[in-house]
Amino acid sequence: MIGYNIDLASLLLYVFWAFFAGLIWYLHRENKREGYPLVGDDPRQKIAIVGFPAPPPSKTYLLPHGAPMLVAGGRPDTRAVAAKPVAPWPGAPLEPTGDPMVDGVGPAAWAERADHPDMTWEGAPKIVPLRAAGGFYLAKEDPDPRGMKVKGADGKVAGVVKDVWVDRSEYIARYFEVELEGGARTVLLPWNFARIHGDARVIAVQAVHAKHFANVPALRNPEQITLLEEDKICGYYGGGVLYAHPSRLEPVL
Repeated sequence: MIGYNIDLASLLLYVFWAFFAGLIWYLHRENKREGYPLVGDDPRQKIAIVGFPAPPPSKTYLLPHGAPMLVAGGRPDTRAVAAKPVAPWPGAPLEPTGDPMVDGVGPAAWAERADHPDMTWEGAPKIVPLRAAGGFYLAKEDPDPRGMKVKGADGKVAGVVKDVWVDRSEYIARYFEVELEGGARTVLLPWNFARIHGDARVIAVQAVHAKHFANVPALRNPEQITLLEEDKICGYYGGGVLYAHPSRLEPVL
């Protein structure tokens, strides 16, 4: 009779290799759930760029708050881009054709997030103004920004802080609510784009000029902000870092 010897260590090593290869295949396939097939720069190109492995089939996600979300067909972004290539070759940089901060071009771009508020574990809107956040208040050790003037990068006053919006899950401030000059409207200013000068009672914003506050994306509900609105507002100020003044488009020496 012929005997067989099994090397258990080698067998386990082969099993691990097989498992790891399968894991890489699975993760790479799941990574293609959104954004595939790839779209070429040339609109005349009809070739579907999918690579290997092929994108996974449709999947329904059960969300903790709200209706289930179906992710199918790579969720292609069909929005028109208000920009044109500066050269005819593939991969050429895009040049804005309108107001890039409003059109969401380049650093001002925003993602199509869900158009409903981010929720707390209890199911209430997470980010709300202090006037609607019972039990929340500003620390007495810090300067109270309400009533402070907001100045743009040009040194001009854009408005006055009316309220502070807080995150009820993280217990931090997220936005300043700014009432524009003349009381035309109120807009939100992300905390990270502001610098508080408590002694001077001024909040300085280097990302945009005073005139740009008039075009900050508006809220549908004055007492809450949706995930989509957050992305649009932050994208607007982020775009101002590059587009607020023509000099910012020049090379950095």
